[in-house]
Amino acid sequence: MPMYKVRPFHGAPGAVRAEQLPTCMYRLHNLHRGPAAAAPPHQEEVDPSLLALESRQEEILKRLYELKTAVDGLSKMIQTPDADFDVTNIIQADEYAPLTANTADLDSMLGKDYGALKDIVINANPSQPPLSLIVLHSLLCERYKILSAVHTHSSVKCVPENLLKCFGEQTRKQSRHEYQLGFTLIWKNVPKPQMKFSIQTMCPIEGEGNIARFLFSLFGQKHNAVTSTLIDSWVDTAIFQLKEGSNKEKAAVLRSMNTTLGKTPWLGGNELTVADIVAWCALQQTSSSNAVPANVQKWMKSCENLAPFNSALNLLK
Repeated sequence: MPMYKVRPFHGAPGAVRAEQLPTCMYRLHNLHRGPAAAAPPHQEEVDPSLLALESRQEEILKRLYELKTAVDGLSKMIQTPDADFDVTNIIQADEYAPLTANTADLDSMLGKDYGALKDIVINANPSQPPLSLIVLHSLLCERYKILSAVHTHSSVKCVPENLLKCFGEQTRKQSRHEYQLGFTLIWKNVPKPQMKFSIQTMCPIEGEGNIARFLFSLFGQKHNAVTSTLIDSWVDTAIFQLKEGSNKEKAAVLRSMNTTLGKTPWLGGNELTVADIVAWCALQQTSSSNAVPANVQKWMKSCENLAPFNSALNLLK
């Protein structure tokens, strides 16, 4: 016996039985009408703050584009050999005076000690001797009466004999107050050279390049802004690329030096600067397989003809 009956949906074969659609459903607009009969879209109001933000963004993008155009123009001007702005002309026009003719006010640079000797104390690691500081010490000895001393810190077990005598034989024949400047080098286990001239009131100056800049400033040389910037750039290039960089970086620096030294006898122009001292010392300590260009070789010989550079060469033997 069947449990329930189902009303048939189909009548005769092939004929579909019509069913009444419900009349309670909601109506929709006809989506197939023509464009003319379509209902107008609803216009939403735009927030004024969004319009202001969009306008501000367009203004910023416009200014960025103008700045980019200006920077591109400056870069082309500097990189183009026949540019209207030639830095070499400014370097050659700069006025120089020999190092022996210059002077610096030690009281203004190192502070007044009211009769006490102004003592510059440098800590350096004997495994990486700062050659540029040895050269600068010799140059300073030609300009000032310097009381030099070399000591060994307890953090260092053994120091080669040539490093202990890097300032030569020190025979003090005068009393301490008759010297203008003290120069004390302490061989110590430090990651990078450190310098102080006022133990109580200053933080140490770290890095061979920074110390070399300060020591060279004691000669009182004055340069214009362009020359000073180029000298600082050569010092950083010598330390971070020529001395510590890869072979590719060293080769690029040598090419740049060769180009510069083809126009001027020294890296900073017509006179020896701290850039030449630091770069020469970096070349002596670098282990590069790159061939030294002709202009650089000529410049190195000019450096080695100066007596202060010989003291640094003795440390490499």
